[in-house]
Amino acid sequence: MHSLIKPSLLISTFLLAATVSAATIEVKVSSVVGGRGKVNVAVCDKERFLKDCLYSGSAPAQAGETVVTIQNVPKGTWAVLAYQDENQNDKLDRNLIGIPSENYGFSRDARGKFGPPDFSDAAIDVRDDAMAVTIKLR
Repeated sequence: MHSLIKPSLLISTFLLAATVSAATIEVKVSSVVGGRGKVNVAVCDKERFLKDCLYSGSAPAQAGETVVTIQNVPKGTWAVLAYQDENQNDKLDRNLIGIPSENYGFSRDARGKFGPPDFSDAAIDVRDDAMAVTIKLR
């Protein structure tokens, strides 16, 4: 019996610690065209920026502003990106020369000159249990 209790307590403590140090990010995405697909949001660390991000969510596109809530994000430095997936194929569509054909945006309104912004330009510090981020689609 005692052999089951110790591992259970250890696992419970680990899960509680992970929950306590995690945040909820409310992402307010503006300049959304209503009725066209959904808005996808991803929260990325520096290593996975513009790749397969660890935290993501989506919501039906609402005219003007769409809110997507991402939960259980560990505290630290992250970049948030969003795009309006008009055809709901779960990817940012691009034209023949690789320029995005669907509206997108980054945290801190980061923009690159000849491509996507650097992680450092979009980076935000997640320190509180809850925070709001605003992204304007372009």
